[in-house]
Amino acid sequence: MEKLKIGDKAPDFNLSAEVLPGKKTVLYFYPKDNTPGCTLESCGFNEALDQFSALGAQVVGVSKDSLESHTKFKQRYDLRFPLLSDPKGDLCCAYQVLAEKSMFGKKYFGIERSTFLIDEAGIIREIWRKVSVTGHVKQVLQAIKNADNT
Repeated sequence: MEKLKIGDKAPDFNLSAEVLPGKKTVLYFYPKDNTPGCTLESCGFNEALDQFSALGAQVVGVSKDSLESHTKFKQRYDLRFPLLSDPKGDLCCAYQVLAEKSMFGKKYFGIERSTFLIDEAGIIREIWRKVSVTGHVKQVLQAIKNADNT
């Protein structure tokens, strides 16, 4: 299967009543709730949420964690945007964000930190793969501003 690219129709991700269809969306995939990098990334999006809203964009996070885990994660860090639970990895597969990883010499498949900017018509406008958390939220905000100015 060919990798998703800019200009492709985004796979459907409306797994929650909190996600508004037909709205510019920052869809980010992260490995696990309550881990250092994922917490930093999620809190970064949360801190910039008003800026995203001012640009007409919603932020949606996705991991394979359970709804219960997401609820605790959201409460602990006062996250104000939806976190989608994808325990079977169907959404992760649709967005091709699962990659072979290695920890302590053991190989496994996990989520490669990735972000997709999807426009109001459901078209992918930007893709970031193998995301480095530092500065990422600013990159996404800038991409939305640039897209709005074209």
